Amino acid sequence: MQDYVLFTDSDCDITPVDCAKYGYHLISMPYSVEGKTIYPYEDFEVFEADTYYDMLRGGTLPTTSALTKEKYIEYFEPVFAAGKDILYAHFSRAMSGSFGNMDKAYEELLAKYPERKLYTIDTKGISILSRAMCIEVGEMYLAGKSAEEIVAWGKENVDKFACYFFVDDLRFLQRSGRVSGLAGTVGTLLGIRPILFINDEGKMVSIGKEKGRNKAVARLVQYVGELGDHATQHRIYIASAGADDLAEMIHEALVEEFGDGLDLEHVIVNPTNGAHCGPESTGVCFRAIHR
Repeated sequence: MQDYVLFTDSDCDITPVDCAKYGYHLISMPYSVEGKTIYPYEDFEVFEADTYYDMLRGGTLPTTSALTKEKYIEYFEPVFAAGKDILYAHFSRAMSGSFGNMDKAYEELLAKYPERKLYTIDTKGISILSRAMCIEVGEMYLAGKSAEEIVAWGKENVDKFACYFFVDDLRFLQRSGRVSGLAGTVGTLLGIRPILFINDEGKMVSIGKEKGRNKAVARLVQYVGELGDHATQHRIYIASAGADDLAEMIHEALVEEFGDGLDLEHVIVNPTNGAHCGPESTGVCFRAIHR
């Protein structure tokens, strides 16, 4: 029996099924639709991705918000009260104000439980990049590794997970301030797809653009070939935000390029992340020399 409890959050594309397998406690990162705040896997058991992304295609633009200090206390205090420490593998601190609230929550809890420790692994990513790391963390947890050993692994390996993706409807990135209003409008009309990646600061950065799906898919596959550190010997994750056809295109392109012995996993992008990238977004995560 481990002397710590494993946590992650829904922005890491970890589901209750994964939690049951690896022993994770899941922190739900909220999103809001028409003024109603929704907590994934608390307000519903199964994410109905087709319904959600069809809603976004129809014009709905969900918003997201930071998790409050009070919610973190709600998640953490029962564990500390039971005499256990916590190891929390989470999405990028650089992408959210949630973690400032987490720090305040821990500071408050530490006054009540001074012997308890909160270990953290900042995956410096989100969605499939975070999932890739969380799965490995979960496997080490099941193997009986200590919190200190897993944290040391995270620090050594965090920049060896690369994630490249593209989006279809620029309105969602436009609303996030990542492209100008004019670029967003024209790009959507002309089928321009910005290519983005998550850098070693844990931030999403645009590194170019492609016109058309085929060229965008080819560019993602190119990055796997150029940056992969024995990438084909590790699992490659393919993310889909209501874009199963695009995910299948990437799957087929990877197999054509690297052979049919690949370990490929298709992942549905969680709704909170989907609120930012929008429908028809897709990407890949793989083990890399660097991001």
